[in-house]
Amino acid sequence: RELRYEWFEIIRQQQDAEAIAVAHHRDDSVETLLLNLIRGTGIRGLSGISPRKGRVVRPLLGVTRTQIEHYIVERAIPTVFDSSNHDDRFLRNALRLRVIPLLEELNPSVREAIHRTSQHLAEAEKVYRNAIAALSADLFHDGRIDIAALKQSPSPRALLFEILTPLGFNPSVIGDIAESLDATPGKQFPGAQHRVLKDRDALLIIPLAAEEQQVSFAIHADTTVLEMPLPMQILSLEMPVTIEKSKSMLYADQELLHFPLLLRKWQPGDWFIPFGMKGRKKLSDYFTDRKMSLYDKEEVWLLLSGDEVVWIVGERPDDRFRVTNQTKRVLHIHLEQGKR
Repeated sequence: RELRYEWFEIIRQQQDAEAIAVAHHRDDSVETLLLNLIRGTGIRGLSGISPRKGRVVRPLLGVTRTQIEHYIVERAIPTVFDSSNHDDRFLRNALRLRVIPLLEELNPSVREAIHRTSQHLAEAEKVYRNAIAALSADLFHDGRIDIAALKQSPSPRALLFEILTPLGFNPSVIGDIAESLDATPGKQFPGAQHRVLKDRDALLIIPLAAEEQQVSFAIHADTTVLEMPLPMQILSLEMPVTIEKSKSMLYADQELLHFPLLLRKWQPGDWFIPFGMKGRKKLSDYFTDRKMSLYDKEEVWLLLSGDEVVWIVGERPDDRFRVTNQTKRVLHIHLEQGKR
């Protein structure tokens, strides 16, 4: 997705165009709201697709897929259909093909109802943002959040979420911080670029030293060799593929991945679905079960597709990206022995 929009921007500049018009329609916005609801998101994610973001405009958001199809048929416009849109291994496709039809059995107008709700939430978000900005200005100064003022606010957890998320803290850690407001001083909470120290009357947000900060490395669709931070060989293979059982090798369904992939160290709150299992598990619990030492845990790298863990590198893959009988292409990564 990122590569596609980068390419659009290159073409826009070459053509000296004012904007990039894309064809997202109302049904896409409904799917996006449900997708964000399932994944867990703030109020912004429940507003559906924005009609404009930077140079990208979406003039068809008020039009349904059915209306577009009728227009095409009436005017005999040639069309091309992407067969991958019918593969319900992709979450968005599963929503469109299986979940929304079930909702329509309960309410035939559910798409319109969800669309209206997203419009209401978009307006509510504007009020919410103004309130958050005003409250934050009263209690957050110079890297210091006043605990007494925070606790007197209408929703301390929501304020913490909005203040700390842009600083690299994930929702799980933010929840732990919210639970600590009445705890004894001294507890620390690590993030990607900062840590929070619970003091007597304030939460202190302290930037990490450069060597402590979360560093990530990109793996693009055309990457074949990686030297840093871990030496890897990366191949894209057509099925059938012989899968070797080795902790140093990953085999993943390439069509389920979103490039560029990212390599980074693990963070508190990270979770995955261990290969061969169904339920999600926090990495901290997984490491405890594995009786990993503090040193070993600090050395763990993760391979991610978007925000989803694909592989605890050199340890265990995520079951969501496993190779199945429906897999067409396999991403194969070979980690140099003895590295992790």
